[in-house]
Amino acid sequence: MIDQPRSKEPSDFYIGLDIGGTKCAVVLGDRNFKIYEKVFFETKVSRGPALIIDEFKGHVHKLVDKYGREKLVKIGISCGGPLDSKKGLIKSPPNLPGWDAIPIVDILEKEFRVDVAIQNDANACALAEWMMGAGVGTENMVFLTFGTGMGAGLILNGKIYSGTNDLGGEVGHLRLADDGPVGFGKAGSFEGFCSGGGIAKLAKTTVEHKLKNEIAVGFCPTVEGIDALTAKSVFTAAHKGDATALEIVRISAYYLGRALAILIDTLNPECIVIGSIYARNEALLRPLVYEVLEKEAIPEALGVCRILPAKLGDKIGDYAALGVAMQ
Repeated sequence: MIDQPRSKEPSDFYIGLDIGGTKCAVVLGDRNFKIYEKVFFETKVSRGPALIIDEFKGHVHKLVDKYGREKLVKIGISCGGPLDSKKGLIKSPPNLPGWDAIPIVDILEKEFRVDVAIQNDANACALAEWMMGAGVGTENMVFLTFGTGMGAGLILNGKIYSGTNDLGGEVGHLRLADDGPVGFGKAGSFEGFCSGGGIAKLAKTTVEHKLKNEIAVGFCPTVEGIDALTAKSVFTAAHKGDATALEIVRISAYYLGRALAILIDTLNPECIVIGSIYARNEALLRPLVYEVLEKEAIPEALGVCRILPAKLGDKIGDYAALGVAMQ
């Protein structure tokens, strides 16, 4: 448990639960996103959902007893999909085997006698960036994860939009080319070109082709190094001016620009906030992306849309589930 300074206890508070495949977190904060306490624990998925939920319950009970049970307003949950936010069900996420139609919202509402809401992690991060990050003050915002995978959280007309059955924002599945790195189970997809795993695959095929044709690759001079290539190693080399790394980055940026143009023309947002890889490498990616956007997007729609790096950085996980509680 990490205790925050308690110079003044909240008059009321919210609790956010982050359910991950490796670790879980419980966060207690107020309406202004001031965090008073955080608790982390290992998920240990093999023990099954019942024991993991019991551990969540135990931590929440300790916190509400400490801060005043009557002050708890609402609980929010951030969890990887698929899920049903309307029925409050977790529906077998890949990182949570055995979580088959778990009625997590109903379980926690009965336990704590307050309203409970759940959103997938991309939507939860979108809410956090919209409420206190790069998207503050907008009515229409798109949040893109651009991390291990590629997903979107959509804020439309001042509300989270999850779609008819919580598949709104699954932009990683968009096919942008007939062929290319596989992401979201589809070759040439948005996730294939614009995710950590996809960029690593693109790097491996690009470097392998060059080395087979006896073309020197500065940041990976031998075939023995191919398996160790990652998005991070590509961007590190690109920042140093490596020609092959820059070629890989340009390909990813091109398809990022293509996808952003689709989102801009379809949704007409005020801003698109992009996390993780883009946020860390904006200086490289932004000019390349705008070259594409200026050719592909409707000028009037592009003119009112800002492309911004996510503002909350590594802290976004602290605020995401709280944002769900406050929606």
